Amino acid sequence: MIRLLFLGDVVGEPGRTAVIRSLPSLKTELCLDFVVVNGENAAGGRGITPKIAIDLLRCGAAVITTGDHVWDQKDLAPWLPTEPRVLRPLNYPPETPGCGSIVLETAKGKIGVINVQTRTFMNPPLENPFLAIEKEVALLRQETPVIFVDVHGETTSEKIAMGFFLDGKVSAVVGTHTHVQTADERILPNGTAFLCDAGMCGPDLSILGRDPNAILSRFLTSLPVSYPIAKGPVRLCGAIVDIDPSSGNATRIERFQKLVPV
Repeated sequence: MIRLLFLGDVVGEPGRTAVIRSLPSLKTELCLDFVVVNGENAAGGRGITPKIAIDLLRCGAAVITTGDHVWDQKDLAPWLPTEPRVLRPLNYPPETPGCGSIVLETAKGKIGVINVQTRTFMNPPLENPFLAIEKEVALLRQETPVIFVDVHGETTSEKIAMGFFLDGKVSAVVGTHTHVQTADERILPNGTAFLCDAGMCGPDLSILGRDPNAILSRFLTSLPVSYPIAKGPVRLCGAIVDIDPSSGNATRIERFQKLVPV
């Protein structure tokens, strides 16, 4: 059995510090074989830098996924082609720096990871994620049946549709982007684990990781304000998936949460 932990959007310095400090012990405590982390908000809440990505990889993340903020830090694009373990959404045009998937060799066999971005209410609008991922899954399945998908998107309907579209073709489909963990974890009829959104790794007393006072000011006045990252303990959110390495089918999915003082 392969046990995979996926951690949702890492938000700012509090989120990344909590992940970096916690992941080594979590790997032992939870008997993890493989860890995927969505790091697209790790740099001040917008994007990720090469240094932060390296820190997350060194602490135990096998693969880092991203989303619509992937290009917000200007030094990432020229560096991305040098580190295939940091993914950008698959459905960018072919000439875009970086890759949208990877297959890694592990002690329990090869594991594939795909990062894809949906289109509804998402900017920039990308190529059709369903058509793009269908081709990519076919390619990866030539190497391994064990495939994890981070589907980065706004609407529950589009992420659920992606789960059913890939049911029986990949091991797990877990959503990111909204920063709020959903409670719909399940194994779909053909063996694919699904969770609509993993939630975030960010300050617990916050609004999507940001200082509540700033967000409330915006709602109350409609005036532009800055949105600083909140302070205080961090709640790590994600999902644990158990996968049969021979078939690639998921046997169990469980929501994960852990409150970490920082």
